[in-house]
Order: sequence, then structure tokens, then C-alpha cells
Amino acid sequence: MAVDYTVIVVYLVGMLAMGWWGMRRARSKSEFLVAGRRLGPAMYSGTMAAIVLGGASTIGGVGLGYQYGLSGAWMVFTIGLGLLALSVFFSARIARLKVYTVSEMLDLRYGGRAGVISGLVMWAYTLMLAVTSTIAYATIFDVLFDMNRTLAIVLGGSIVVAYSTLGGMWSITLTDMVQFVVKTIGVLLLLLPIAVVKAGGFGEMKAQLPTEYFDPLGIGGETIFTYVLIYTFGMLIGQDIWQRVFTARSDRTAQWGGTVAGTYCLVYALAGAVIGTAAKVLYPNLASADDAFATIVKDELPVGVRGLVLAAALAAVMSTSSGALIACATVANNDIWSRLRGVIRPSGEAHDEVKGNRAFILIMGVGVIATAIALNNVVEALTVAYNLLVGGLLVPILGGLLWRRGTAQGALASVIVGGLAVVGLMATYGILANEPVYYGLLSSLAAYVAVSLVTKPTDAAVLAAWRERLAGRAPDPDPDADPELVSEPVPASQ
Repeated sequence: MAVDYTVIVVYLVGMLAMGWWGMRRARSKSEFLVAGRRLGPAMYSGTMAAIVLGGASTIGGVGLGYQYGLSGAWMVFTIGLGLLALSVFFSARIARLKVYTVSEMLDLRYGGRAGVISGLVMWAYTLMLAVTSTIAYATIFDVLFDMNRTLAIVLGGSIVVAYSTLGGMWSITLTDMVQFVVKTIGVLLLLLPIAVVKAGGFGEMKAQLPTEYFDPLGIGGETIFTYVLIYTFGMLIGQDIWQRVFTARSDRTAQWGGTVAGTYCLVYALAGAVIGTAAKVLYPNLASADDAFATIVKDELPVGVRGLVLAAALAAVMSTSSGALIACATVANNDIWSRLRGVIRPSGEAHDEVKGNRAFILIMGVGVIATAIALNNVVEALTVAYNLLVGGLLVPILGGLLWRRGTAQGALASVIVGGLAVVGLMATYGILANEPVYYGLLSSLAAYVAVSLVTKPTDAAVLAAWRERLAGRAPDPDPDADPELVSEPVPASQ
């Protein structure tokens, strides 16, 4: 195990070094929060794939494969479908808006009155997403070092908070690219073929397991529909995802780079399900399906390779955790605190944007670690996060992009009614029930349409300014971006 430990320690030290390097690059708000909006196709694709494929997609995806066979790929598959839909239909317009948060987009579209409440809902979502990723450190470090749960969370969380605080999105982008490469090598190129070979090949797997393990719909139609509703739609509107879209240097980069990342997610989904299916052949009686990943890594992989694959699992968790953390801090600072600061301080008072955002990442990071220590159930926390996001924000966000008649009052009603309906129904039916997101989304849609139709249409000047931003014709709101900080060479044609 000494070689495996060395691989992990070198990886963790490398993450901190990336944070220190990123600190030297993050000299403005734009550079700190969205990497100067200068990522080219390769880096954009890698970092986008890294953030959406976290611990749930890796460890959880293998666990679903262990439990349901090939149809266990559907959870991660719907994440890939959501990313593809975002990239093909919306990312170009989103990138041209040149904003920092989803709530800023709502303010632009509806006239500056819809962002506060939506900011609170988005903050709750990103906080819970960061917490679920942080909890996953306990599982990985337990496998690696037989470490106490609390200590594991503090160790893993502190490393992410450190490099995220130092360099913001520049550090996270650099670390995510490394994590993307490690995940690709560790999971797709090493663990997948080794697991299939150890299980005797696909012929032996089919002979050993029931036929439903190879039924593409074996997990159940209702489960697949719920995955689409939560994860596919969730990919369209999450602050953590949009903030990566904002890093693209052009709308074409956002569109094509995101399409590549979404396609990669589909491959990753199938790989996880196959690994889980192979684990079912090798270890048919595991106490928990979520133990499948750790068990097959510990028992079947050679020294050195085992360390790299465990580093891949750690990379998956870290990429999602850091992305959710900076999204949470961005929303807290830009959508909530900045509005309060405008009330209690003179509007013209100068303040250091980078220093302020760095402080919020540190504060939110400490809060995330403390919350992760207090909570145990990852699935419930993740379900609460996505139910709030989809039930409260999907309709006003997509409505703003697609329906001109939507109004600020309709958006506010949609957020409030949908959010309250989701919370109330989770209390009634249970957190893991399907009804909260179904009925919450329907009530949000009904409130949005009804209130928008009975209220005065959005001011023509607001809509005109909105169309200018969508078309990319508005003045650049990021004059502080440094043109020298380009992640990749810009072709002369651009």
C-alpha cells in the first residue's frame, strides 16, 4: 500500500500547488469567478465534464450498476443528456449574457426584481450540493487510510477550500483538468477493462446474472422519468453549471465544448454500470451496493494502479465539491450579501472584489465542512438540493429564456409557490418520494403562467436590453479582464 499512498499524497499536494499557481492569475473579479471568460474548447470540455461527474456519478454509478445492471447507467446518463441539452439549445445565449450568477440573469430578464428570492433558493441548492460532495470524502479516506469519518471530511474539505480560496476559478479550472485526466485513466482505461476481465468477460457475466441485469430499462420507467426530471433539467439551471458556461471564451466554445463533455458523460455512465455489473459477479453478497466500487478496487487491482483509481474517485469528488463551493460563495456574495451591503453602506464605497469573494469561499467552505460532519445521509441531502432547484427555479429560468410574456411577478410567484410546494410535499410524502418534484414543478408552472398573464407585461426597455445581451451586442461588463490570461491560443479567425 505504500506505493498507493504515495500516489494519493502526490496528487493532493499537486492540487494545493495548482491553487497557489491560480492565486497569481486571479487578479480581478472576472478572473477569480469565471477564469476571465477565456477558456478554450479543450479546457472547457474537460472542466465541464469534471464538475458534473462527481462522487455520486462514480461511486454511486458503480453502485447502481451493482444493484440493477446496465440500466444502472440511467442516473449518470440523464446528467449527460442534460449537459447536451444545455450546450445545444441554451449555452450560447447564456455565455453571451456576461453575468456571474443565475439570479443576475433573472434580474436582467425581469427588470431587477426577481433575483433575491431566487438567490436564496440557489444558495441552498449549491450549499447542499457541496455538502454531499464533502461527505463522500469519508468513504474514500476510510478505504485509503482507515480514517475517522470526521477527520476524513475535515482533511478532504480543507484541501478543496484551500485551493479554491487561493485562486478561485483559475485554480479550480486547473485542478479540474488534472482531475478529468485522472478520472479518464483511472476509471475508463484501467478499472473498466480490469473489472470485465476479472469477472470472466461479458459472456461469463451474462451466464452468472439474471437477464434483467442486461435490460436497458430494468431500473424501471418511473425511476428513469424521475432521473430526467431531476438531473436532466437540473443541469439546465444549476449555478455550478452556469458558472462554467460563463468561463467559455466564446458562445461557440460553450456550445461545442459542452457537447463533447455531455457525450463523455454518456460513455462514463455506461462504464460505471458495467463495472458495477462485473462487481456483482465477483462479490454477489455485498452488504451495500455503494461498497462495490471500493471493494473491487481494493481486491482486484494491482499496487500502484489501485492508488491511481482511488485518486480518480477522489478527483471525482473534489471536482464537484470545488465547483459547488465557488458557486455557493458566488451566490452568497453577489446575490445576497451585495444587496444587503448596498443598504447598509454608501453605494459608492470602494471594496476589493477579489478579496471579498475569496473571504466568502473560505466562510462557505467552513460552513460546508461543519454541515457535512453533522449530516449522514448523502442521498437525502442531494435529493433536497435538486428538488429545491427544479421545483423552485426551473420554470422562471426557462420561462425567461423562452416566453416573452413572463413577468417579474410571475417569476417570483413561481419560485415561492414551487419552493414551498416542494418543501411541504417532502414533509408529507418523504424526502425520497417522487411526488414532491412532480407536483412542485406543476404548481410552479401554474403560478408562473397565471400570474404573468394577469400582470402588466415586462417593460419594453427591459426586454430590449435583454435582447441586446442575448445577442452579444451589449458593452462588455468585464472591462477588468486581462487579455493576456488566455488558457489556450485564440485562432486568428476569432
